[in-house]
Amino acid sequence: MGWDYEYDVVVVGSGASGFSAAITAKKEGLNTLLIEKEKHFGGASALSGGGVWIPNNRYLVEAGAADSFEEAKLYLDSTVGDLVSDTIKEIYLKKGIEMLDYMHHLGPHMRFTYANNYSDYYPTAPGGKGKGRSIEPKVIDLNELKDWKEMLIPPSMDTKGFVMTGQDFVKVNMITRTWAGKRASLTLGWRLIKHKLLKKDYAALGRALIARMALTYKDLDGEIWLDAPFVDFVYENDKVTGLKVNKDGKQMTVKINKGLIFGSGGFSRDQAKREKYLPSPQDVNWTSSPKGQTGDIIEPFAKLNAKFGLMDRVWGAPTVINHLGMPFFLVADRGLPNMIIVDQDGNRYINEPTPYHEFIDKMYEHNEKTGGKAITSWIILDGRTKKRYIFTGLFPGQDFPEAYYENGIVLKGDTVEELESKLNIPQGNLVKTMNRFNEFARNGKDLDFHRGEMTHDRYYGDPSLPNPNLLEINEAPYYAMKVYPGDIGTKGGVVTDEFARVVKEDGTVFENVYACGNCSSSIMGYSYPGPGATLGPGMTFGYVASQHCKDKK
Repeated sequence: MGWDYEYDVVVVGSGASGFSAAITAKKEGLNTLLIEKEKHFGGASALSGGGVWIPNNRYLVEAGAADSFEEAKLYLDSTVGDLVSDTIKEIYLKKGIEMLDYMHHLGPHMRFTYANNYSDYYPTAPGGKGKGRSIEPKVIDLNELKDWKEMLIPPSMDTKGFVMTGQDFVKVNMITRTWAGKRASLTLGWRLIKHKLLKKDYAALGRALIARMALTYKDLDGEIWLDAPFVDFVYENDKVTGLKVNKDGKQMTVKINKGLIFGSGGFSRDQAKREKYLPSPQDVNWTSSPKGQTGDIIEPFAKLNAKFGLMDRVWGAPTVINHLGMPFFLVADRGLPNMIIVDQDGNRYINEPTPYHEFIDKMYEHNEKTGGKAITSWIILDGRTKKRYIFTGLFPGQDFPEAYYENGIVLKGDTVEELESKLNIPQGNLVKTMNRFNEFARNGKDLDFHRGEMTHDRYYGDPSLPNPNLLEINEAPYYAMKVYPGDIGTKGGVVTDEFARVVKEDGTVFENVYACGNCSSSIMGYSYPGPGATLGPGMTFGYVASQHCKDKK
């Protein structure tokens, strides 16, 4: 057939997985094209915390936080289990380190720091580490991107130059409580001054990660098409020979000589697919993922008899939603000491700082058990919490926007009884729950859910307290917001082998079609071992896929 374009490798999706694949393919001398459905690159990766979980990598070694292959493998075995093969787990642990070294040596852009004490999510599991194995990208001035700067996906909220890394946030969250918090605020202040006076445009977290990857790809003279969605495969003689792409309003055919690599997202933005695959109830408005994640590859892959896995799973994210419909992912907020989360009957049902992925699973379990009482739940805090800590992005002492009260996003009471009435909780239930919690707080031990007993819990707690996660909730006014079972993306998709090749229903593989993003079935199985266990595998297997393409004749 006649082709409009021809490349060795085409990569679909411009998140961390896609960029990793495109950078590697380009560096290995392959004629490479990266295509992105949306008008900006970055996808869910750019809106994420930017953490990368790859045990024993160079940055952990430099920080004195190294462990061993054996310990890391033990931890994956104890968390992921046998749902994922030993071969894939071993490839991940070995090739992940290799990938980060490879990116580091490409130039000055790919630079990370150790997220000190950001615990593995299950530190008490065999092989778990309370000091953590996560790294995060260094802050970057987006002006370095030059003509690519406007191509980066905008932030979900305007920081106005007030930019924080994950490590900054942990300290600044305690600005009213610790000297470390006060010192960290000076660093942020200096960044803000440079933003205003020197016209710096700093980014941290996921946008810093994608900016660094984009710079690396740009330095290699990498080619990228934006606003160019994948449409379908070109399938000839029992083989994928190319793809159809919408470019400049026209459908184009692109021939691939070595590989087609999908680093794209899942189906979290498609209501019909959510209802088909995910547990009920479902609402597309609960997700924090980008609008482009509508599962475009599912039907084309299904027609070719690809195998799918984990389609009933999401990367869970307890979420509140404001009056404009904007979701806010509750991460640190659930570690605050004078805060609880209750169901619609006013009962606690979970250790509030539980890893967010597991939190959503337990939310659905409790919802089914109680006949629909957990979706939605309530997060409740008092006036002292508002004075002391950052909550839903608002600084200590900063009141909720008036629109939150006007639109019923925040409900407020001068007494627990008044709040209980406003939440339509059966009379006396919330008072009873609060009294029980306050007794636990006074004694420093949560007898119901063991809050604050794991290093993971304590990371976002108040280190000035005997139990960083427990303090009485007893200072008016009292506030409540609805908690939704949100997500940062779906977890299911096409099943892949140790080279990231897509597997067919009959167990054979597509020799030249690969997947490594959220469009693939996660190699983490049902679990979420640590911060960055989404991006770490995506980047690793993007690298693995392109290396496999390079070795083809």
